[in-house]
Amino acid sequence: MGDTPEEEDQLVGLFEVSEMAGVGRTAVANWRTRDNGFPAPIADLRSGPVFRESQIRRYLKQRKRHVAKAHVIATINLKGGVGKTTTTAGLAEFLSAEFNKRVLVIDLDPQTNLTTVLIGEKKWEELNDDGYTLATLFKDALRPEGEPPEFDLEKTLQRNVSPVGAVTKVDLLPSSLDLIDVQDRLASMSSGRFYSNNPTDLLRKAVWKIIDDYDYVLVDCPPNLGIVTLNGLRISDGYIIPTIPDVLSTYGIPQIQRHVKAFADDNAQPIAEIGIVVTKYRAASTVHRNTVLRLEADEELPDVLQTYIPERDAIAGSAEFVDRSTLRQKYGYQGEYKAFRSMTEEFIELVEEKA
Repeated sequence: MGDTPEEEDQLVGLFEVSEMAGVGRTAVANWRTRDNGFPAPIADLRSGPVFRESQIRRYLKQRKRHVAKAHVIATINLKGGVGKTTTTAGLAEFLSAEFNKRVLVIDLDPQTNLTTVLIGEKKWEELNDDGYTLATLFKDALRPEGEPPEFDLEKTLQRNVSPVGAVTKVDLLPSSLDLIDVQDRLASMSSGRFYSNNPTDLLRKAVWKIIDDYDYVLVDCPPNLGIVTLNGLRISDGYIIPTIPDVLSTYGIPQIQRHVKAFADDNAQPIAEIGIVVTKYRAASTVHRNTVLRLEADEELPDVLQTYIPERDAIAGSAEFVDRSTLRQKYGYQGEYKAFRSMTEEFIELVEEKA
């Protein structure tokens, strides 16, 4: 028999759609906003829109055939101040505005710099006060038996972030300063908590339903190899290492490689070395030039992206949460915009090749 005739078709709301799809309501909301093929509602009731069940079933069947898997890439360096936040924010904004990609940014760094770059300090403070950050997810694993989890994915996920008008497809899961205290306590968590019996699996269990709503997921990791960082690597297909080309900033790269490989092997999970992103580059610096040559010549290290992000006041100023219309206004007119765009294009090529 075919589909039920439309005049006899049952009506379903967003909750029923999410149940039919096996995803959260956040994912359904993303489909409605970003997929022109999502069925139009039959009516908008006070309780929310309602749809014909047969149309929803056809949509879900078609989506299952054609949906692509997201590329999940971690950004990591064991040293702070190397341009990791600027690189991640730039990639997210350029992927969206210049390459029409849907991007989710997951900020696991307790410094919260990436979060405030994308939504501003005032909005972050409101979310932090209400408990709508990733710190709540990890705190849930530490609560006594019998206490319900408090992490709310739908309220924590911030849609269409970035102060740049041209950036329209970047979402964010924000960080919190509270992650500093939480990380030290996670190693002692008991098994069988709300999301996982493995402290490195908490993030994956919480967000897997929405990951494939995006083309790219960028996971900004803390400057260490602790449990929060391992949560980021657990959901990642690959990683990049943003670094200033000097001795101190590049010293820990082999250690990152060893730890990521060991973690990937333990979980039977391939995590590709996408490459090293040279940041804050000064062409006039002999140290910078020689360090780049050394990185490129070392066959044991990841590939070095051929586009170097220069050290410029405009790029440093891009960390301020200021409304701008275009990426050129944010990143600079003196070659900075071109460098970020070129780096993003190279990043896409390497990810599609390796991850």
